[in-house]
Amino acid sequence: MRLRTAAAAAATTLLGAGAAALAAGRYAGDAALRPTPDRPLPHDPPLTVHAAGDGRITLTRSFAALRPGRYGLTGQNTHAVVGPVLADVPHPVDCVVRRLERVTYGALAPGARVRLTPQVYVGNPRDALGLDHADVDIPGELGALPAWFVPGARATWVITVHGLGTTREHPMVALPFLHRHRFPVLDLAYRGDPGAPRTSQGAGYLGDAEWHDVDAAVRYAVRYGARRVVLYGWSTGASMALRTAANSALRHRITGLVLDSPVLDWQATVRALAAYRVPTALLPLAVRAAHGRIRPQGRTRRAGPQHAGSDHVDPGQLSVPTLILHGPDDTLAPWGASRQLARLRTDLVTLHTVPHAPHAAMWNADPPGYEETLRRFLTPLM
Repeated sequence: MRLRTAAAAAATTLLGAGAAALAAGRYAGDAALRPTPDRPLPHDPPLTVHAAGDGRITLTRSFAALRPGRYGLTGQNTHAVVGPVLADVPHPVDCVVRRLERVTYGALAPGARVRLTPQVYVGNPRDALGLDHADVDIPGELGALPAWFVPGARATWVITVHGLGTTREHPMVALPFLHRHRFPVLDLAYRGDPGAPRTSQGAGYLGDAEWHDVDAAVRYAVRYGARRVVLYGWSTGASMALRTAANSALRHRITGLVLDSPVLDWQATVRALAAYRVPTALLPLAVRAAHGRIRPQGRTRRAGPQHAGSDHVDPGQLSVPTLILHGPDDTLAPWGASRQLARLRTDLVTLHTVPHAPHAAMWNADPPGYEETLRRFLTPLM
C-alpha cells in the first residue's frame, strides 16, 4: 500500500510538473508570437526627451539615439519623425541632438519617454503621403483582407507585406519610391492585423499560415490586371513572400522578391523575442511551443521553402531574382542566414548589407542608398 501511495504521489508530481511546463511553454510561445504595435520589439529601448523645438530634439544619449538615418519617434499618444544626428550642435555630453522633422500628433514634452521606430508614416497613403489610393478588400481564406491600392501605369505590381509588431503603415516608407517608378502597389493587412480576420489562437505563425493571405493578394492582383508580381516583405513578411513564391498556384506570375530583414531562421527569432519577455529557463519551452504551432500550419501543396526538419530556407526553392536587404546589427533575425543564402544562390540572390540598422529598419538607416539599390534591382523587372 505504501508503495502504491508513493507511486501515485510521484505520478501526480510528474503530471503536475508536465502541466506546469506545458503552461510555461505556451506562455513563452505567446510572448514570442504575439508582438503587436503597442508592444515594442526588443531592439526599441526607451529614450527620454530633454528638449524639443526649432527643428531639433534632444534625447538621452544611447546607441539607439545615435543610430544614423530617419526614424519615427513614438510615445504615449505621440508620433514624430526625426532625422540625422546633429553633431555640430552644442549639447550636454549625456545627450544626443537629432533633427526634428515634424510632430505628427501629440507633444514632445521634457521627460517624455519615447522610442525610435522604423514606422515613419501613420494614417493612410493619402493623408500621410498625398498619394491617391483605394481601400480594397481581398478575399482570403479566413475572410476579407483590407489593403491599400496605390495605382500605377506598369503591368508589374508590387505587393508589400509588413512584419513583426507593425501594421501596413510600415511599408509606406517605400511607397513614394514605388509610386515615382509607376508601380501599382497593394499594401496588405493580413490575418491578425487591425480590420483583418483574427486567427483561432490570436497568435502569429511567423509566416507559416499567413502566406496564404499573400497568395490571396497575388490572385487579386492578377485578376485586376497584373501580368507580373514582385513580392516585397519585411521581417516575417519576407518569410511569407518566400513561402508564397514557392507554394502559390500563381507562382509563375511572381518575377521577383525583395526581402528586408527576412526571418530565415525562425528558432533564433523566437528565442530573441522570448528572451526579453520570459526567464532564460523557459526559452527552450518557447521554441517548442512555437514549433508546435508553426509546423502544423506549414502543410502546403508542394515542398515549402524550408527543408523538412530544418529552420533555414532551402536555396533550391528559389526560382526568381531576389534582393535581400539586411545587416549585422539585426538582433531578431540573424544576418548570417541571409549571407548564407546569398552565397549559395549567387545566380539569383543579391545581398545589400546595411550597417547600424536594427531589425526591419534597413531603409531608415540609409534611405538614398536603400532606394538606389532597390531601383537597380527592380529596373529589369519593370
